[in-house]
Amino acid sequence: MRQVVTEWIGAARASLALPAGDLLFDATYRRLWTSILISSFGGQVTMLALPLTAAVLLHASPTQMGLLTAIEILPFVLFSLPAGVWLDRMRKLPVYVVGETLLAVVVAGVPLAWWLGCLSMPWMYVTGFVIGTIATTAGTAAQIVLTQVVARERLVEAHAKNALATSGAEVAGPGLAGALIKLVGAPLALLVDAVLLLISAAILRGIIVNEERRRHADEHFFRDLRAGVRFVARHRLLVALACAVGCWQMCHNAAVVVQILFATRTLGLSEQAVGLSYMGMGAGSIVASVFGNRISRRIGPGPCLVLGFAVCGAGWLLLAVAPANEWGVAAFAAMLTLFSIGAVFVFINFLALRQAVTPEPLLGRMTSTMRWLILLPAGPGALLGGWLGEHVGLRWSLAFAGGTALLLAVVAWSAPVIRNVRSLPQPENPDDWVGGEAGVRPAS
Repeated sequence: MRQVVTEWIGAARASLALPAGDLLFDATYRRLWTSILISSFGGQVTMLALPLTAAVLLHASPTQMGLLTAIEILPFVLFSLPAGVWLDRMRKLPVYVVGETLLAVVVAGVPLAWWLGCLSMPWMYVTGFVIGTIATTAGTAAQIVLTQVVARERLVEAHAKNALATSGAEVAGPGLAGALIKLVGAPLALLVDAVLLLISAAILRGIIVNEERRRHADEHFFRDLRAGVRFVARHRLLVALACAVGCWQMCHNAAVVVQILFATRTLGLSEQAVGLSYMGMGAGSIVASVFGNRISRRIGPGPCLVLGFAVCGAGWLLLAVAPANEWGVAAFAAMLTLFSIGAVFVFINFLALRQAVTPEPLLGRMTSTMRWLILLPAGPGALLGGWLGEHVGLRWSLAFAGGTALLLAVVAWSAPVIRNVRSLPQPENPDDWVGGEAGVRPAS
């Protein structure tokens, strides 16, 4: 019997062992991955605590929830493009570290305002705007740091592993967050996220990257900004990706502004039950993270991206028609699972494709331009979702998101520029795009 148990343990260890050459054997990437894992656990608290604070404690209406989401997105529209020019002249890692630290301070401001008795929806709006502003710069820097740590041809694998770190937090995080919120209240629970963000920043400080900066004597802010926008505008694949993922962001934000309200008001779930339901999101992310890279390699990054649109749309439509009983609760958890699977399929391929085609000197401007483009429709989507939820019904917001996402999948599949992408393309020649030559590059 002992021999059987020993053999079983040995087989289990072998099955869990990392394959030779796995990215996690690289000490620098492993440190980055650990930081992502820790900050993701804190993010699960904020993901539940902020909207629950607004919906339950401050009794926000669907329109106010939509406005809160739109205000978080507004900094991307205002600051993304100039931030990209600035980042291309700066070292990215320090920006990432400072951003994590400042985010901890802002998140901690919500329980402070609650303790002082001045917490209100205007305070939540300001908090959302500042969080969005930090994400505009530090979030862009974080994406570029990955390209400095990982070889271009392994970007899909790296994004899949990052998604796995996030999904691990999504499995355990929501249940713990829900229990924590029930124990101490949504505002105080945000202090946990603040502490975890500070730990994440401390880990990031130990990362060493070799960042080559190519400075030009004739640098000019607005000309450099135009060069970054021109690079995206003249690259057919980047334009197609921006349009497709921008439409998906509109659907996502139309659904996300009402899903907490649907869970608490239509299904009657408690804060802890909402947290337990969100564990379905973690389960879906793990499945997609484990198999996403394999599926992308088998069918191609473009088709895998389209598959993600369809899976998300199916999840939103499922919840739109769910009954207000135990089956509706199951449908809520299933929607979160399907959304996370689809979102991982979308982003591991979207991020890898746009980074693969971009030369290093333009990564900051490309990333900020693409984030600006895909989030332009997100604000109107959040406002439309809130308006539909308040004036027509919460289910209609979900139905709009699901139906539009499925239509998007059909349209994206019909576009050869996306459907025919079966492997990561090579980066453009930077000399064709940087400096004076940037204005004479022929359209690709």
